[in-house]
Amino acid sequence: MIRVGIVGGTGYTGSELLRLLVGHPRVSIAAITSRGEAGTPVASLFPHLRGRVDLQFTEPDPGRLGECDLVVFATPNGTAMQMVPELLDRGARVIDLAADFRLKDRAEWERWYGMTHGCPELLSEAVYGLPEINREAIRSARLIANPGCYPTAVTLGFLPLVEQGLVDVWLIADAKSGVSGAGRKASVGLLMAEVGESFKAYSVLGHRHQPEIRQNLMAFSDRDLQLTFVPHLLPMIRGIEATLYARLRESDIDLQRLYEERYRNEPFVDVQPAGEHPDTRSVRGSNQCRLAVARPGGEATVVVQSVIDNLVKGAAGQAVQNLNLMFGFDEATALEGPALVP
Repeated sequence: MIRVGIVGGTGYTGSELLRLLVGHPRVSIAAITSRGEAGTPVASLFPHLRGRVDLQFTEPDPGRLGECDLVVFATPNGTAMQMVPELLDRGARVIDLAADFRLKDRAEWERWYGMTHGCPELLSEAVYGLPEINREAIRSARLIANPGCYPTAVTLGFLPLVEQGLVDVWLIADAKSGVSGAGRKASVGLLMAEVGESFKAYSVLGHRHQPEIRQNLMAFSDRDLQLTFVPHLLPMIRGIEATLYARLRESDIDLQRLYEERYRNEPFVDVQPAGEHPDTRSVRGSNQCRLAVARPGGEATVVVQSVIDNLVKGAAGQAVQNLNLMFGFDEATALEGPALVP
């Protein structure tokens, strides 16, 4: 049994992490922190966990957290980097669900996130926690940078094409997310009356997930890839659908076979049969990424569809998948449940 501490347990990803971990047979939740809710029983804020979590939220205490085997940060960007060095020194391992350690280039991170990095010396050590590309490194890592939700969907969708050098350097990612991707905060722009019966693009001039996606794909390419990434907000709670476009460099390619073989042994990537199209409800509440690949009209453009639940495979579920790898458990432990339909 490993002791897990959760920092920032009051948001949507923190809630989802709790939901998954209470069903994990090898995990004991030792602490859940929140400065704003310190002293409040977890079950008062999250009634669905009544009878499953008996803890109260507490102030984040590095001493207590440092006694845990693993500390998971479900906090805003810029929080984890203030505490991680001390926790590592105390012997705890860390998974950060925010972006503090995702980019290797300090200057680029500071440009996109608008703050000075608190521990740039750890950027090179942090392992990017996408098991489908970094499984072995995750097993021995002290510090995991849990991927962003959009980067998970887009990277897994483009990866087989980029690995084999099959597409031109210009990639397009047209991605859509439910409103829970914006976090659990009061905002007029996220009110039901504002997002309901509407659909819009945002951050068209540049989104901070763009350099993360490009960094992932460039690790598998010997050419300077260019990425156009445009996110959209959908009037639904959960889910991401990314429709990806690229131009093939050669015509004699069995795309269906390429994707099926690349992900044949991946427990949480499902390649749809030829001609089928995945939808977000097919992954709602699950740790699955579902993919479909097609070449419309048999022409040189390839279209990939990628769907995930942004709170599970895009955040908390992926963190549990990483936890399982780090501590030598079966990778699917606590993640076996199918999607919630309807």
